[in-house]
Parts: sequence; C-alpha cells; structure tokens
Amino acid sequence: MSTDLELAPKTKRAAGERCCEPVAYPDVERREAEQMAKIAKALADPVRVQLVDVLRKHAGKVCVCELVPLFDLSQPTVSHHLKVLRNAGIVESEKQGLWAYYYVLPEALDDLQAWLAA
Repeated sequence: MSTDLELAPKTKRAAGERCCEPVAYPDVERREAEQMAKIAKALADPVRVQLVDVLRKHAGKVCVCELVPLFDLSQPTVSHHLKVLRNAGIVESEKQGLWAYYYVLPEALDDLQAWLAA
C-alpha cells in the first residue's frame, strides 16, 4: 500500500505575520515575572537556600556571627550571600552595633510559592 504525498512549495511569510497561533499565553504579568525571577536567581545558590532555611527555622533575628560557623565560608562571603538575599527582598536586616541581625520576610516567597503550586 503506498500513499502519495503532495508537498506544497515553501513560501515566505510577510514581515510581522505569525507562523502559527500560540498554544498558551502567560498568566504572569511582566513586572511580577521580573520579581519572581529576581527571587529565583537569588535562590539559585545552595548556600543561599541553606541560609534562608536556617533563618526560616529561627524564631527571631539571627546574627551573622551565628551563621558563619554553619558554613565553610568566611564572614565576608556569608555577608555577601545575605546581601544578595536582601537585595532580592527575601531577607531583611537590622544593624545593632557592629553586627547585623537577619530574618526572613514571611511574605517574600508567597508569590513564587503560589505560582509554583498552580
């Protein structure tokens, strides 16, 4: 049994003409997507994930001096990771004398969590 296929000649689309209809459209607005990407990028490092995990489990604010012994990193490196998390809006800090005390912002991961669960 043979089947004859008729091939159509290749044609060019006009500029701006769609090749096909989109299968789906994004539900996330651009600004919201940028914020979620910023958070995801900050969490794309194992040390930062562990820092957030420690801070989430702690009832109050945690001093950097308490975090440094948990990692095989120098204090400036731990502080750098905390700064990245702070800039992404995941953690916040309070300065007391020479030390900074960090804590997780509870609502910081809500949008990302809701989107991942959907």
